[in-house]
Amino acid sequence: MIQLLLVIIYVSFISLGLPDALLGSAWPSMYREMNVPVSYAGIISMIISAGTIVSSLQSDRLTKKLGAGMVTAVSVAMTAAALFGFSISGSFWLLCLWAIPYGLGAGSVDAALNNYVAVHYTSRDMSWLHCMWGIGTIVGPNVMGYALTNGMTWNRGYFFIALLQIALSGALFLSLPIWRKAERTGGGQERNEKEEKALTIKEVLNISGAREIMITFFSYCAVEQTAMLWGSSYMVLHNGLSAQEAASFASLFCIGITAGRFVSGFLTMKFNDNQMIRGGQILIALGILVLCLPFGTGSSAGGLVMIGLGCAPVYPCIIHSTPYHFGADRSQALIGVQMASAYVGTCLMPPLFGLLANHISASLLPGYLLVFTALMAVMYGQVVRKTA
Repeated sequence: MIQLLLVIIYVSFISLGLPDALLGSAWPSMYREMNVPVSYAGIISMIISAGTIVSSLQSDRLTKKLGAGMVTAVSVAMTAAALFGFSISGSFWLLCLWAIPYGLGAGSVDAALNNYVAVHYTSRDMSWLHCMWGIGTIVGPNVMGYALTNGMTWNRGYFFIALLQIALSGALFLSLPIWRKAERTGGGQERNEKEEKALTIKEVLNISGAREIMITFFSYCAVEQTAMLWGSSYMVLHNGLSAQEAASFASLFCIGITAGRFVSGFLTMKFNDNQMIRGGQILIALGILVLCLPFGTGSSAGGLVMIGLGCAPVYPCIIHSTPYHFGADRSQALIGVQMASAYVGTCLMPPLFGLLANHISASLLPGYLLVFTALMAVMYGQVVRKTA
């Protein structure tokens, strides 16, 4: 039963990743068609992130009330509806409207599933869980690239992904009896989780190390989402690629992060979470240096892949170590706040780089990523020290 449930959770994370890189891969075509500045991708990203922040902060209450299975099924259905809305939109403001349910759906499922796996499964399972998310982020841009290179519009690319999400949503609703059976047969832990009182945000912030882990997640997502959203546009504006070519290159970062998480699952058998996190941060820094090399498309592509490989172990290993650092009884509340902080980084930092790219130069991308990589490393060191 526990292994079958893990498969369902893996499928859920594929659905979570499907739309995440779509905007970045399609934006070079979208902003020209809608006649808006290139930086407006940041506005859509901010709206999505704002929704995820709200739903992440409520994840502790929602999961204790409804259970992880129902939260997952409803959330995926919301993102499916939002993607269908994107596919029938012809203006920038309609995209902004549909970004609201997209964000609200993504936050709750992310926090609920991350905590469930952190408490009930191994670090290896957590890495492979996020590998499933990476598979979704690879499939999304490639579907979009297929649509754009075969005479179709970006709307059609969103439509194809919406169909996949609708199918996955239906499968998750059908799986709800399995979640209920797992709760009944899983011993007293699940029952106790529902009986526990949800922590307030103030109570969470008073926990030693909580503020530092929030800044760590903020910085990590600033790196990950800026690279994902602007990697394609960087290669158009800095390396001179066409929008169609860049849509396919946008998956390079996602390929790196997905392959890295698959390998990380095996490496966690030898190295602990802290070692995996530190190794990933070093590899991110090396990837940024490769991105700076003056070898055109080759170095840019290689740098994006390396940054993805470095990002691979950081997020899942920090999540998996949350019960260890802060206690299993407080992990759902901590992970909800961590997700919210991560999405604040997603909400603010990619749009900020969009403004820099629009008014100064897209060539600032490597330096921008390096600043947040350094901040992430310093703050995580503080977490380890305070929770030792």
